Amino acid sequence: MEPINYTRVTEFVLTGLSQTREVQVVLFVIFLSFYLFILQGNILIICTIWLDPNLTSPMYFLLTNLAFLDIWYSSIIAPKVLIDFFVERKRISFGGCITHLFFLHFIGASEMFLLTVMAFNHYAAICCPLHYATIMNQHLCCILVALSWLGGFIHSIIQVALIVQLPFCGPSELDSYFCDITQVVRIACANTFPEELVMIFSSGLISVVCFIALLMSYASLLAMLKKHSGSGESTSRAMSTCYSHITIVVFMFGPSIYIYAHPFDSFSLDKVVSVFHTVIIPLLDPIIYTLRNKEVKTAMRKLVNRYILCKEK
Repeated sequence: MEPINYTRVTEFVLTGLSQTREVQVVLFVIFLSFYLFILQGNILIICTIWLDPNLTSPMYFLLTNLAFLDIWYSSIIAPKVLIDFFVERKRISFGGCITHLFFLHFIGASEMFLLTVMAFNHYAAICCPLHYATIMNQHLCCILVALSWLGGFIHSIIQVALIVQLPFCGPSELDSYFCDITQVVRIACANTFPEELVMIFSSGLISVVCFIALLMSYASLLAMLKKHSGSGESTSRAMSTCYSHITIVVFMFGPSIYIYAHPFDSFSLDKVVSVFHTVIIPLLDPIIYTLRNKEVKTAMRKLVNRYILCKEK
């Protein structure tokens, strides 16, 4: 039998979120507003932590990294989506799609690993307060952050390596507003079951394992804090922080598990869940993780007064 010659697809066409001009204008305003808020909020967080000499604990070092990842993650998707709202035929080259895939999964997985590190930091701060400074020293923090980035890089390389060796002969239309493995695999001209299995094992397993580990960590923290519920305001603040972090964990890992932990078939809620995962979550991170932090809010006010309003010298 002669081998089949495939005509290599050089670009993909994205269907986008809507084909109606009025709806696209409304979505453009919403996406632009969210993107600008994400940029401004996270940049303000990074500058505040860098410039305030009192915010030097490991928690703030990790928050700086989280803010940086949120900026990068949202910038992978938002600019292209905003431009496509005014383009009739939304195209992306094959190379551009692969690059998009790589950074999307690199930053996304790195952020998941970093959230796990932050949960460990929170656990150490509450359960081992006397030894916290020794456990979470600067050297260990740098190693844990580097491992988070390395884990994200390895995860992303696996996804890309599986995609680039697949044949694509058309159609080249992706039913989405950005390039992701779940849509690209569907239009491959080959049996992709082995590749899907590896991708589900990689992406889905990372999401499920990190999700379960985080929930178990915060559940044990809450159980311990409830035993000392009469200890005063510090215990109440710690419990409030735990609930806030659990909210972010559920909102971030829930959509990720929905998208990547099942066979890559099309479902009616796919685009809605994708919007929540790629747009809403980066918006919630600075609000819940940082802007509810009293020390950070105080430092932000000082930063704004000093460098923007020029009220302090």
